[in-house]
Amino acid sequence: MASQEIETLASALARLPGLGPRSARRAVLHLVKKRETALPALLDALLSVQDTLEECRICGNVDTQDPCGICSDPRRDAKSICVVEDVADLWALDRAKLFSGTFHVLGGRLSALDGVRPEDLAIPGLLARVEAGVDEVVLAMNATLEGQTTAHYLAERLEDFPVRITQLAHGLPVGGELDYLDEGTLAQALRARRPLG
Repeated sequence: MASQEIETLASALARLPGLGPRSARRAVLHLVKKRETALPALLDALLSVQDTLEECRICGNVDTQDPCGICSDPRRDAKSICVVEDVADLWALDRAKLFSGTFHVLGGRLSALDGVRPEDLAIPGLLARVEAGVDEVVLAMNATLEGQTTAHYLAERLEDFPVRITQLAHGLPVGGELDYLDEGTLAQALRARRPLG
C-alpha cells in the first residue's frame, strides 16, 4: 500500500488522456525509482509550461509565445489556412511536416447532441483571416458526422469569399484490408474513387 501522497499523484496522472490507473501507477513507480533525475526534470518542465503557456490570438494554438511559433514563422504561407477542430489535430498535422501554411483551431465541432453551436466555435476569427486575404482554406475536420457537418457549415460560410476551399481526403488507410474496415470508411472510399493512371 503506497502513501496517500503517492496515491494522489497516481490518481492525478490517471485523469490524463491515454493513462488508466495501472499506467499511472507504473509512471509513478518509475518517477519514484528515478526520483534523483526524472522527478526534478519533470517538475521543472511542468512549472516552466505552467508559467509560459499561452493561446495564440491568431490561430488558437497553444504555445509558449503569442503569436505562436507557426503564425510567427515567416517561412509559412499565410495565404493558406488549414482549419482543425482542436489543438491536438493541429499538432498531428504539423508533426507530419506536409503542410506549409498556417492553421486555425475552431475549439470543437458542431454537435446538436452536445449543444455546440456555431457561436461556440472560433468561426468569426477564421472569417476575419479569410477576409484579410487568403487563397485557400483546407477543412481538416475529423471523419465523423459532426466533423463533416462542421465542414459543410464552414464551406457555406466561406462560399462568398474568393477563396479555394478544399477538404482532406477520406477513405482507405494505407495497408488497410477491406474486410477490417467499417461501412462508413468503405462508403467514403467508394464515393471518392478516382481514375487509375
